[in-house]
Amino acid sequence: MERNTLWAPWRIPYIRGIEKDDGCFLCHDYAHPEQDEENLVLWRTERSLVVLNRFPYNNGHLLIAPARHIADLGAATEPEMLELCKLVREAQRALSVAIRPHGFNVGLNFGRCAGAGLPGHLHIHVVPRWDGDTNFMSVCSDTKVVSQSLADLLAELKQASAEHGLPAL
Repeated sequence: MERNTLWAPWRIPYIRGIEKDDGCFLCHDYAHPEQDEENLVLWRTERSLVVLNRFPYNNGHLLIAPARHIADLGAATEPEMLELCKLVREAQRALSVAIRPHGFNVGLNFGRCAGAGLPGHLHIHVVPRWDGDTNFMSVCSDTKVVSQSLADLLAELKQASAEHGLPAL
């Protein structure tokens, strides 16, 4: 069987960074609101932030995290829990307006063995899905095709948010 290669050089920073302990990128890289555009921050609230995942499972993949560095739900305060849940709702609304997915996966991973790429800082994944988005590329090549740049997606989501008054916490 002939083997084909699909180059995905954008993944190498993720692969190289898996075992490094440079601290928490959510606390370190996102501590500066003046860098929100560069860091792909969609929304920032008093207790939380919503960012585009730089290594998305699908177009529109967002991460919602408390601003405070906590590892799991047990450490979250009631106001943090409520805001995180509301931000999931608002993220779904913004994504629905901007890119019109047919559904969503929403999830949390606790611990590296459970798939957490950042096990020390609680975050919720919001992943838009479309009917038929599992196609021959993922079945035959174990490859995911993401069809929109992160910069274009961020601009589209910000426009949709502004037009619809999101997030409405």
